[in-house]
Amino acid sequence: MTAMKTDCAIRGVLIVFQTPFHADESIDFETLTHEIEWLHHECGVDGIVMAMVSEVLRLSIDERRRVAAHACEIGCGHGAVIISVGAESSHTAEQLARHAEENGAHAVMAIPPVSASLPEDELMRYYERIFDSVRIPVIVQDASGYVGRPMSIELQAGLFDRFGDRILFKPEAIPIGQRLSQLRDATNGRAKVFEGSGGIALVDSYRRGVTGTMPGADLAKPLVALWNALESGDEEMADLLSFPLASLVSLQNSLDAFVAVEKYLLVKQGIFKNTIARGPVGYVLDEETRQEVDRLFAMLMDRANQRF
Repeated sequence: MTAMKTDCAIRGVLIVFQTPFHADESIDFETLTHEIEWLHHECGVDGIVMAMVSEVLRLSIDERRRVAAHACEIGCGHGAVIISVGAESSHTAEQLARHAEENGAHAVMAIPPVSASLPEDELMRYYERIFDSVRIPVIVQDASGYVGRPMSIELQAGLFDRFGDRILFKPEAIPIGQRLSQLRDATNGRAKVFEGSGGIALVDSYRRGVTGTMPGADLAKPLVALWNALESGDEEMADLLSFPLASLVSLQNSLDAFVAVEKYLLVKQGIFKNTIARGPVGYVLDEETRQEVDRLFAMLMDRANQRF
């Protein structure tokens, strides 16, 4: 059944939700519902995103469809819902994109295939097929800060020339700030660009003209506070929030590290029941890092609560 979709702006703080699991690693949809409702009703986010830290690379295609449909069912009507559809084949990406649109998603997001180094004409065709399969906007995600290889600015600008207002971008190649500016300048400031990487460079990215940010769920409340401070021109509060935020996110130096820390903090806030992530994992949160995460999180939340 096609979900009812409410038109809304794709901007502001769009949070990438974590996927909770039971002890047997099956998906805990009850906790997922609680997480999405908490993000909207208590944290005040502008929308939700199913993406890399949702562990999409470790879900089956059927599970990706089920999580996407659930996210649309719970999230639509409260804000934007964006579903990651990137895959190793254009055929699968098309199927996932159509499914997301049929279930009411406001946009889809796609990383390039990560298993092969592709020439740019193949990447262009990959994205063209996704665009041609749906009518909703498509966010091009260069996730090479975590997986895959950087996409050239020329390719991204060429996609913008081809698809105009239907295309948005989430560039996460390093160096983030310079790449944001290069993409902005290559599209004459017309492209809508989102900051990623957990919000570590949000203040700098905001000054470069981003449309919004797509961080993880664990820091949703302070990130909403930081975005609101930037929007209102309160640079003093923005600095108070961004320094502990950047320090905390800097401890997460891989995709698995993001997942581990984010799930730990979601348990700490009473949203998740456990920190289970699907293995094999390349990062385990050790005790000394946990203590530093706790210290920085307490500082950050104390400052964020001044804005709520």
